[in-house]
Amino acid sequence: MLIDAEDLLERFLRYVRIDTRSDDRSTTTPSTPGQWVLLQQLEGEVRDLGLVEVELTPSGYVLATLPATVTEAVPVMAWFAHVDTATNLPGAALPLVHRAYDGRPIVLPDDPTQVLSVETTPYLRAAIGQDVITASGATLLGADDKAGVAVVMAAVRHLLRHPEIPHGKIRVCFNPDEEIARGVDHLDLSQVGADVAYTLDAAERGELDFETFSADQAVLEIKGVSAHPGWAKDVMVNAARLAGRFLAALPLHQSPERTDGRRGFIHPVECQATAEKAKIRMILRDFEREGLTQKRALLETLAAELRELEPRAQVQLTFTEQYRNMRYWLENDMRPVELAKAALRRAGLDPIVQAIRGGTDGSRLTQRGLPTPNLFCGMHEVHSQREWVSLQDMTKAAETLVHLAQLWANR
Repeated sequence: MLIDAEDLLERFLRYVRIDTRSDDRSTTTPSTPGQWVLLQQLEGEVRDLGLVEVELTPSGYVLATLPATVTEAVPVMAWFAHVDTATNLPGAALPLVHRAYDGRPIVLPDDPTQVLSVETTPYLRAAIGQDVITASGATLLGADDKAGVAVVMAAVRHLLRHPEIPHGKIRVCFNPDEEIARGVDHLDLSQVGADVAYTLDAAERGELDFETFSADQAVLEIKGVSAHPGWAKDVMVNAARLAGRFLAALPLHQSPERTDGRRGFIHPVECQATAEKAKIRMILRDFEREGLTQKRALLETLAAELRELEPRAQVQLTFTEQYRNMRYWLENDMRPVELAKAALRRAGLDPIVQAIRGGTDGSRLTQRGLPTPNLFCGMHEVHSQREWVSLQDMTKAAETLVHLAQLWANR
């Protein structure tokens, strides 16, 4: 199968130049104007390719249809990829293409302290001889998840150019705000109209995910008592000091930097504090519901201890559910997973099935009733200036989607 790699590359390089960083403080959907820029561009591109039923919804979802080439009734499949990039770094990349990577260290020119080498970057050795794309060192590359967007576009383009390939109706969806756990919150699944779906949002060549973290957000708010510091004795209650006590009490053995495998964590991601008031945002992660319940209980205990320590302070702890482990639902019907494994093997890949220490839009989609495993698109070192992707891996991901379309038509 000959996916047009150069067209895929050209699209990817075009997408990553647009800053689509999401913003969890925003109340709009999408959360940032840059996402609208790319979504509008993608709406035009899918129309130009020849897809039908193209729509850009008011909430920022590009929906389109690739009509079936078979006449019999087969399940409708959807392919998802998110347009936003992580919040921690700028997202308007200056992409660099390292053709036929020779294995030497890649020093990123805009920040020479950012270096990719086969010694420190686990998967880079496997990319020797391939075309590696990086950013310049000052921004994210945006392969998470613009590689997924480019892969979906490449697979759709290939199927349109080869109508002899049998496949059912395929729905395409490009969505905003995955990085802030709102990716499909405003998506009407009846508008998608699919029976099964796949997100293109995983890393290693051959990766297939059907088990992810479950996730909650916790917010601790502390209101102290103000007083002039010169006359504060027995009057002031310093909210910043109470916030420090709370953070110091979080168990280090349950932090991201001390956990791996199937162990969850409590992660303070932001703290804003003055003497008068403080706010701490945290994320809770675990593969099991019981683990999340235990982590919530621990935070409740620490908040209660603060109230007991300083009764004059107002201490409020709130929790918000973000997503749940997709395994809870997919294990009831493993056909989407098994057919994905078969598609990977047809593409000449060994399926790599693992529980991933993160979440995808597939978690929420599956929980809402649309079974959605997650497939690779080749991205590595995501959420850092060292983010990179291999063109050959993206091409293999597109090839996998084409095989998957045939398998669902012939199952």
